Amino acid sequence: MTVLWIALGGALGSLARYYLSEAIALVAGNAFPWGTLLVNVSGSFVIGVVAGGGGEHGRWIESAVARQFLMVGVCGGYTTFSAFSLQAVGLIEGGQIGRAGAYVLASVALCLVATWAGYAAAAAVTR
Repeated sequence: MTVLWIALGGALGSLARYYLSEAIALVAGNAFPWGTLLVNVSGSFVIGVVAGGGGEHGRWIESAVARQFLMVGVCGGYTTFSAFSLQAVGLIEGGQIGRAGAYVLASVALCLVATWAGYAAAAAVTR
């Protein structure tokens, strides 16, 4: 049954990634992969919230299946580091080394900060 919950979460995460990325591209254009960056940062925040608010130290999301649904399923389907890598390579191959560097640095730094912030926010609420 756990596998089915993870698969459902992955499907939901994938659909959310698709629609959010498309919406951002309509607004911001395709010169810079803003949609993927936003998905990776927000997904990092969500996984931080779930990790900080669940498990042995948290007060909510106590169910292991619920955590797997959210972290492995939803966040796994939602976050797009494979797309991130492909887009960074595309920027490099297109001769846009500066944009590629900015994209890589922003993605890594912002996702780490978002994960920490989500974890800290959940920990503050649940402890």
